[in-house]
Amino acid sequence: MSIKFVLVTGATGFIGAHIVDALLAGGIRVRGATRSLVKGKAMLQARSKYEDLLEFVQIDDFQNPGGLVEAVKDVDGIIHTASPFTYDTTDNENELIIPAINGVRAVFEAASTNPKIRRIVLTSSFASVLDAHRKAPPYFTYTGADWNPLTYEEAADKATSAIIAYRGSKKFAELEAWNYIRDKKPMFDFVALCPPMTFGPVVHPVSSISKVNESNAMLWQVASGAPLPVARVPFWIDVRDLAAAHLGALLTEEAGGRRYTLTAPETFSYAKAASIIATEFPELKDKVRQDEQSIDESYGLDGETASKELGFAYHTFRDTVRDFVSQGIQMTS
Repeated sequence: MSIKFVLVTGATGFIGAHIVDALLAGGIRVRGATRSLVKGKAMLQARSKYEDLLEFVQIDDFQNPGGLVEAVKDVDGIIHTASPFTYDTTDNENELIIPAINGVRAVFEAASTNPKIRRIVLTSSFASVLDAHRKAPPYFTYTGADWNPLTYEEAADKATSAIIAYRGSKKFAELEAWNYIRDKKPMFDFVALCPPMTFGPVVHPVSSISKVNESNAMLWQVASGAPLPVARVPFWIDVRDLAAAHLGALLTEEAGGRRYTLTAPETFSYAKAASIIATEFPELKDKVRQDEQSIDESYGLDGETASKELGFAYHTFRDTVRDFVSQGIQMTS
């Protein structure tokens, strides 16, 4: 599929900035949507060799579609990564779920005003796949056919924890996209990617190590000698591989209408990260906690289908941890 000009929402975020870089490296023109033109300017300055291929527009609120209609003009593809993410909520429905759904709807409705658009790729989440109550035995493997069984009422309930409500927000935002395709039958098609925990080096503008994204912040806690967090699931992906998967999802003709789960072949724990950090960075060896943690190997997640069909390979956990922690050390020195 030939796509030459792409709108990327959330372009100045952790995942979005890597996607921008993957597109630019492929010679594809990018319009980045961001809430902060200051961050957009910082990304432009860091990518001066791509100044002819990269531009930014400010969109403060995806629930207000006016700016989006302008933003989709002339593009022939969209990658939608922007989504509300906070565990600090008092109203799950209005702070997490409705904004996520409305954001997807606004992107799809804006896309429908531009007949040139061929495909939308949505960054969904393993949270929209996971059934937290499903337990082995027997052993099972999650795939793109699986859905989180959470109901809207359960996710929106004020008594529901923000973690569970977030899983609901990802599920119902993704469903909004599938329902739009089914009901409106637009000119463009759609691919959903459902990644788990995402780690790796940072290429978006961050002022200090304390401002890195949530998943990397957990790795930095480990490197800093804090008590080891407990992984909720044993699956992960390097952000560079996730960006490559987005590029593949955008350009692979046969991917249209598909929903992919992604995960590196090896499982992870924060104890495993600590062991890698202690080996790779001798100066941190006495600082990191060398606790033991078991990894739940009783079920799996299919990352092979995406890798094969979208044409990318996975990093090792060692490479991912080393590359991010070495960057963190540079940021603090």
